[in-house]
Amino acid sequence: MVDLAIQTASNGLNLSRRALLRASAVAGGGFLLQATLPRVAAAAGGEAPAITAFVRIAADGAITILSKNPEIGQGIRTMLPMIIAEELDVAWKDVRIEQAPLDEARFGRQHAGGSTATPENYDPLRRVGAAGRQMLVAAAAQGWSVPPAECETEAGVVHHRKSGRSMTYGALAEKASAQPVPDLATVKLKDPKTFRIIGQRVRGVETPKIVTGQPLFGIDVTMPGMLHAVFEKCPVFGGAVKSANIDAIKALPGVHDAFIVRAGEANPSKDPEGLVDGVAIVAKSWWTASKAREKLEIVWDEGPTATHSSEGFAAQADKFASGAPAASLRRDGDVATALKGAAKVVEAAYTYPFLSHIVLEPQNCTAHFRDGKIDLWAPAQNPGPGQKLVSKTLGVPEKDVVVHMTRGGGGFGRRLQSDFMAEAAWISRKVGAPVKLLWNRRDDMQHDFYRPAGFHYFKGGLDDKGALVALSDHFVTFGKGGKPANSSATMPDTEFPAQLVPHLEYGQSVIEFGIPTGPMRAPRSNALGFVFQSFIDELAHAAGKDPVDFRLALLGEPKILPGAPGKPDPLRDFNTGRMRDVLVRVAEVSGWKERHALPKGTAKGVAFYYSHLGYFAEVVQATVSASGAIRLDHVWAVGDIGRQIINPLGAEHQVQGAALDGLGAALGQAVTIERGRVTQANFDSVLPLRIDQAPPVEVHFITSDFPPTGLGEPALPPVLPALCNAIFAATGKRIRSLPIDTQMLRA
Repeated sequence: MVDLAIQTASNGLNLSRRALLRASAVAGGGFLLQATLPRVAAAAGGEAPAITAFVRIAADGAITILSKNPEIGQGIRTMLPMIIAEELDVAWKDVRIEQAPLDEARFGRQHAGGSTATPENYDPLRRVGAAGRQMLVAAAAQGWSVPPAECETEAGVVHHRKSGRSMTYGALAEKASAQPVPDLATVKLKDPKTFRIIGQRVRGVETPKIVTGQPLFGIDVTMPGMLHAVFEKCPVFGGAVKSANIDAIKALPGVHDAFIVRAGEANPSKDPEGLVDGVAIVAKSWWTASKAREKLEIVWDEGPTATHSSEGFAAQADKFASGAPAASLRRDGDVATALKGAAKVVEAAYTYPFLSHIVLEPQNCTAHFRDGKIDLWAPAQNPGPGQKLVSKTLGVPEKDVVVHMTRGGGGFGRRLQSDFMAEAAWISRKVGAPVKLLWNRRDDMQHDFYRPAGFHYFKGGLDDKGALVALSDHFVTFGKGGKPANSSATMPDTEFPAQLVPHLEYGQSVIEFGIPTGPMRAPRSNALGFVFQSFIDELAHAAGKDPVDFRLALLGEPKILPGAPGKPDPLRDFNTGRMRDVLVRVAEVSGWKERHALPKGTAKGVAFYYSHLGYFAEVVQATVSASGAIRLDHVWAVGDIGRQIINPLGAEHQVQGAALDGLGAALGQAVTIERGRVTQANFDSVLPLRIDQAPPVEVHFITSDFPPTGLGEPALPPVLPALCNAIFAATGKRIRSLPIDTQMLRA
């Protein structure tokens, strides 16, 4: 049930004695504030890295705040500085935001993923701003010989109302840098009722540049003397080059170099994230390199993965399903006996496909190797591990690998891997010049780290009153050595409705395979939400119950269900009361009770899910025509992510984007494997949601007395089953496999 690999404290963060604040003057009479704070501790135990925030106040009053994490479209470069600016008490118009350099010794882990930015940073960054404000007030009070308690701040100015005096932060900056450093654990924070920035709808700081086409993204990087590269890899995962017509490619006009990359020495373990075999072509322009690539003639050793196929995987899954699971994930009560005594038993098999991330900006990296050192410009979600990978690949010290973080044109988990960085680094060193490596769409789709496919074989038992008394799921996933490939291929033993059904069994079997997989937006939740909330809908209809009422009955009275063994955690543990609240609210705002008045072929479906510390319930209204065509009419989403929405505009966009992302996946996205290779190559076969398909997404939030949490992931999982449940309500046909086959919906 919990999809966040961090452990959070009840107050959001525990500030230790090692929380540090340093202040110093800078040239021109300014003020530099550096705060080093302990980050949320990792679930595995031990102390996690610190986070460091910098604030610079210039003599002219300009405020510069460094944003430490990569920006991939989640609004982090706007949201995190808003937190500091609020407690510092400055005018947002005076704030300038800069991307911090990659330096995890100073900043702690710099990453984008897991919806962790808000829970990790909200309280610490408030304290950074509050400490700066306290030092500025102390400087003013000292100069006026008045108690600091008599001073107040507003929009970058310290006021002493009794005497009518005031001074700007710019005028106070240098004196403030000499003030005693406050204890970050005890600095006075603002009453949220007085917030002027947090809670306001703030436009993204880079939005004007994006809409006017100014260079921000990795794909925009250019520099003098830069060459352009493409890299052809084996279409079968893990394959190797036997031979290639390198001399013929080198002779083509405009080609600077072409060579075979042998990855054995740099990546002897054949880690798919590391350098793999292939052929690199370097030219004066990307177009020249790309056209030369079309003339490549490569003989591949395809390796053992060439025997793998989606059809074969499905056959293996069915074979596993005919027997007992290889491993038990959870066993409560006696499912077999309970099913025998049930008034009604429902059985269903669900499946979902491999998925590609299909980011709009393909993978790219510009690298410049010189004098034994390398600079990289990359739209990475995880630049720290990328730095380590390049260091290992080239055999150079990490300190000699400098990563410049560019904005990413989408990520969704794909850019957590750094294979494209290793490729660019290798090619740049080989040719001795700056090189921009740019993948094409086929590269991006056929050399991804895919959302794993999965198969679920359910049995549910209902008593004579329609209550769920028994549930079993045989989950068939993918991996090696009998273990799931990674967290995206797993299922937690707390998956809802575990702990709420007296007799429940979750079992697991693993298909051995060689396809690289990795996290995708709302890892594992994006798949488990579909199958579990769809099957729960089946059970509701079999019981003759309203789907909302059936779910409310399952949730029962408000209670806390442990999300993992150990000390209770109010964020990690599942709060049925919070989920009840969003479910009741979405039924209200969507007009759920009036759904029977909709015209024939139009219906509403409901689902909920708890993911990445966020509680979301969603209703989708859809219309299915006699030809099976699906029209998305409207989406209602209600979420509970704690007591504070930092940037309502950004929050709304995150929910809308997540919902549309999920709908696109349900309607037209799948990756199929034949002979060990992906058959899809572009947006004609893997279909993102088109503009004319996108419905209005109406977003509502419920505030609860819990620390604020993130929004990148939790709104996505419920929308897929809500759509499928709406289709069933409209047609009587149950969707148990994705993407939705509209042919089966024909009247």
